[in-house]
Amino acid sequence: MVDVLPYGSWPSPLSASWASAAAPRFEGAAFVGDEIWWGESVPTEGGRTAVRRLVEDGIDTVLPAPWNARSRVHEYGGGSWAADGDGRLFFVEKTDQRVWLRAPGAAPRPLTPADPNTAFGGLRWQHGVLLAVRERQVPAHAARRDLVRIDVDGDGSDASVTPLVGGSDFVAQPALSPSGARLAWVAWNHPDMPWDRTELRIGELVDGRVASWRTVSSGQTAALQPEWVGDDLLYVDDPTGRWNLWRAGADTPAVLVRPADADTGGPLWVLGPRWYAPLPGGRVAAVRTNGCDELVVMDAGGTATRLDVPPTARMLVEDADGDRLLISGAARGANGVWLVEVDSGAVRQVAGGTGTTADTTTDWFPVGRPVTFTGIHGEVHAFDFPPTNPEVAGPGDELPPYVVFVHGGPTAHVGGVADAKTAFFTSRGIGVLDVNYGGSTGYGRAYRERLRGQWGVVDVDDVATAASGLAAEGRADAGRLAIEGGSAGGWTVLAALATTDVFAAGISRYGVADARALAADTHDFESRYLDGLIGPLPEAEPAYLDRSPLSRIDGFTVPVLLLQGSDDAVVPPAQSEAIRDALRAAGVPHAYVLYEGEGHGFRRAETIVHALESELAFLGRVFGFETPGIPPIALG
Repeated sequence: MVDVLPYGSWPSPLSASWASAAAPRFEGAAFVGDEIWWGESVPTEGGRTAVRRLVEDGIDTVLPAPWNARSRVHEYGGGSWAADGDGRLFFVEKTDQRVWLRAPGAAPRPLTPADPNTAFGGLRWQHGVLLAVRERQVPAHAARRDLVRIDVDGDGSDASVTPLVGGSDFVAQPALSPSGARLAWVAWNHPDMPWDRTELRIGELVDGRVASWRTVSSGQTAALQPEWVGDDLLYVDDPTGRWNLWRAGADTPAVLVRPADADTGGPLWVLGPRWYAPLPGGRVAAVRTNGCDELVVMDAGGTATRLDVPPTARMLVEDADGDRLLISGAARGANGVWLVEVDSGAVRQVAGGTGTTADTTTDWFPVGRPVTFTGIHGEVHAFDFPPTNPEVAGPGDELPPYVVFVHGGPTAHVGGVADAKTAFFTSRGIGVLDVNYGGSTGYGRAYRERLRGQWGVVDVDDVATAASGLAAEGRADAGRLAIEGGSAGGWTVLAALATTDVFAAGISRYGVADARALAADTHDFESRYLDGLIGPLPEAEPAYLDRSPLSRIDGFTVPVLLLQGSDDAVVPPAQSEAIRDALRAAGVPHAYVLYEGEGHGFRRAETIVHALESELAFLGRVFGFETPGIPPIALG
């Protein structure tokens, strides 16, 4: 029998502790000899990244505590580990950013020298060579980066690291040809971001270093992920407006493998992602994104066949071995790593968060409904996750409260899959509307460039359009709409509260409040990002001032919850504290929580639990529903 209870107060077995355990971050997966390995965050161990493997009787941890495989290159890291066929693990240790080797049965030993101003990331083991991106902080200069080869038999001295090539502000995704004679990589310079313009370069290796290079792509597109297939080079590029697969020969111009109105590729926030992998017989397995993700296999003639796999969001092709694939991503009720047998179509999940499909059925997870609303800037894409609880329903004369999720980036994307946080809310009778506002990836270059020069305008208009549109459909209570987001999403939250009357509450996680301060204080990778989002300084300073939420405190009239990590180098605590102080001076109800030791994105179990419970308590207080078992929150 189904109970009828007010929305927001529904009892749910999906606790904040469950959500913390159910949604670890996965970083890379690989076939290592006859084994399957992957990287996985462990919230209960301080959020460290462990490397694990599948064994006959379960799961074995290859990299135990206290080791933490996490790169700080570009602050966001990525590619923090690699392995060879003999089971040797190469990893970047978070605490010192050196590359270490752990051979089977041996203690880890360093492969690179100790240097507090140097970090490594983007590790890749190819043809017996360990490649990496090296980032060095140089006094009085921006960070400098190059591609290097690391001697895995060396003594960890300076001589163990051989520079291969630099020549640009940023380098990523090195690929060594099978003969070892050529190196391909992606390069770009300030003020571009890697989704704006990159160059795909091929260099000739002489005496172990790149002696000369040529550029394969136009330099006006965002080429990504080079992979060698014999003497040919595969890569993704978007001159057609979509990231599609291209092939370039040694002496022949690049050709489009097969056009598709979908993206094989995404924003290169971290150094490790791969969206496709070559297979035997000239085939290629690739992710395609058009709102949601799908996995296809293209034959040598370019014909694409869709494979039926569980994940439909955040999907990556991590590795290939013969006709076997390892993919990662998110599926309804589960996220993790899957083994795919391409020829037979067999699929098996090999890694995932605890307490997802094992302890809780997918009946508790909402099914995402793709929705599109028409706004003043064009179509706005989103996914509607209605309140979902198999044991409870809401009153017939009441519409549910909703939280509008605003993703970070802002150049990023959400798929139509409910994660643990979404289910935490929807199982309690709170709907979630996840918005891919203009500027998001997954819908082509034109859609993501809608935000160019318009950050703080298009994103705000689009989330307001989506929220109002859902209420107009009679699916959400227009008087109980909240908005929440982190980082760039936090900027949109604060800007929407300051400039619209659509939302009755807002939650900002490490959000941007002052665009000028962000441009001055943020790290090198994003130090010129705002040139494209708002405009170059000092010419665009009036726009920076006008759009910053800190300049519009008079527009704040509803309660605000601010959540912040003390060690955030991307959006420093000063941003949240400035808006906190301004809200206090203006008499706007608010709460501020600072999490010691957390950076840009919360990783520790206790932080994730406290933040989720604080958000629920905040919504209950503002919208007037009970939150059983959740400590109340005080507003100043």
